[in-house]
Amino acid sequence: MKLNLGCGQNRLEGYVNADREPVVEPDVVMDMEDFPWPFDSDSVDEVVANHVLEHVGATANVFIGVMQELYRICRAGATIHIAVPHPRHNFFLDDPTHVRAVTPMVVSLFSKENCLRWKATGAANSPLALYADVDFRLLDWKVIVDERFKDHPNLEEMLERYNNIATEYRMVLEVIK
Repeated sequence: MKLNLGCGQNRLEGYVNADREPVVEPDVVMDMEDFPWPFDSDSVDEVVANHVLEHVGATANVFIGVMQELYRICRAGATIHIAVPHPRHNFFLDDPTHVRAVTPMVVSLFSKENCLRWKATGAANSPLALYADVDFRLLDWKVIVDERFKDHPNLEEMLERYNNIATEYRMVLEVIK
């Protein structure tokens, strides 16, 4: 099964389109913050989470629960494609329904390999993969930059210092079981 979580108006052909709003006529009506999700364990090969994760998990326990449900429903080797607004852009800041910044570092906290390495080096990172008993590998991530700044010679410095330069993060996770 391929799953399009929080599909909204963007239904994908060949996917089970899930959303909490029945008005968008999803295949499955569900609230991602209500556990367990209505999918069997180890039943999903691919997940698309396009501009949805920033809307869930205002509390850490709920966000960790979302990650646990993703892990539970996915098969070993499944891929999860995530797109979220960059937390330092008005696209994130100006929407009152955005409750959580999701960055490559946030998803890296759900990797057992990373958590064990950080533990060995005495790093203070929260070992969420070990606490939640999940394991995701961050295969790829990109920062999408506003077109106006794409070719700026000091782009790296600008990304660190200023808002509204990066518009989005895109990440791909692999489920490790």
